[in-house]
Amino acid sequence: MTGKLVKSTLNTGSMTLVSRFTGLARDIVLAYSFGATFAADAFYVAFRIPNFFRRIFGEGAFAQAFVPVLSEYRNSSSEQAIRLFVSHTSAALGLILLLIVMVGIAASDWIITGLAPGFLDEPEKFDTTVTMLQICFPYLLFISLVAMAAGVMNAYHHFVIPAFTPVLLNLCIIAAALVLAPLMQGSAVALAWGVLIAGVVQLLFQFPKLKQMNLLVLPRLNTRDEGVRKVGRLMIPAIIGSSAAQISLLVNTILASFLVTGSVTWLYYSDRLMEFPLGIFGIALATVILPALSDTHHTKSREEFSSLLDWALRWGVLIGLPAGVALVLLSEALLATLLQYGEFTPHDVEMAGKSLVAFSLGLPALILSLIHI
Repeated sequence: MTGKLVKSTLNTGSMTLVSRFTGLARDIVLAYSFGATFAADAFYVAFRIPNFFRRIFGEGAFAQAFVPVLSEYRNSSSEQAIRLFVSHTSAALGLILLLIVMVGIAASDWIITGLAPGFLDEPEKFDTTVTMLQICFPYLLFISLVAMAAGVMNAYHHFVIPAFTPVLLNLCIIAAALVLAPLMQGSAVALAWGVLIAGVVQLLFQFPKLKQMNLLVLPRLNTRDEGVRKVGRLMIPAIIGSSAAQISLLVNTILASFLVTGSVTWLYYSDRLMEFPLGIFGIALATVILPALSDTHHTKSREEFSSLLDWALRWGVLIGLPAGVALVLLSEALLATLLQYGEFTPHDVEMAGKSLVAFSLGLPALILSLIHI
């Protein structure tokens, strides 16, 4: 079993590595084009808010609740029952997300006031952020449905397509920065349009594999479905757990909004660099171990369950500790090598490096927190 998990982790990690490298290319392009200016601050605040909800409702709490329930259906129910469960769940999730998106767009100015109150002193920066948020918010709907599709594939131990999907987001934002922004007189609002387009592209990318699995179904709302209700019940404690790190990032954004222009951008780049080992190793390991633990739990094999969990935790420590130490020691050197071009200055490197050191101290614990059921 562990040999198969190692292979799956390596496959997932390799696709995640491709994603992270294209993400790095995206960050280099954005740093070169926009530096740590007010436009960059505005985009990173606007993009962080739908990402906050995505990581809680999509890849966070929803995935933690949905994959174990789907694994249970897979082990004990017919194909027709599984298709109905997926159909009912996608309808319920889509309806909730649609309501959140509509409210989010209508209340964008209030949201920015609450989460980046320091921007109120700079009207142009505030208005630009509100405009970007209104464009970016529908991304939450598309990417959360992408996360559900990924959950379906992961439950059936298909990991490559979900791990590769973020590459499409990176490519769309790079295209927006290099092609669309010049057409819009260099406006960073083009980046928000790139995010929205990426959400649609990523969702469409899931359809062929779901159709091959015979699980590409039309959403049908049925709130009485016991499986849907069980997912809802499991999401409540999962939301509390998965929101802690995301709330911390929002608090960082609130505080940074009161500081000098560039502070939000410095935090963004240091967080992105910290997420490089987190995504390649931590998230890949957690993605592979969750359906394996779910299957083992449903077959009532406590000894195998404990063995798998112990294996995952050991790998989490083995990877997390040296990765965290390396980032602390090489923080400014990495940032200078990767990002100090064009509009991104040595001062930006120094300031981002300070926050990267702080983020890296929590990397081992963050990797371990991803390993659960």
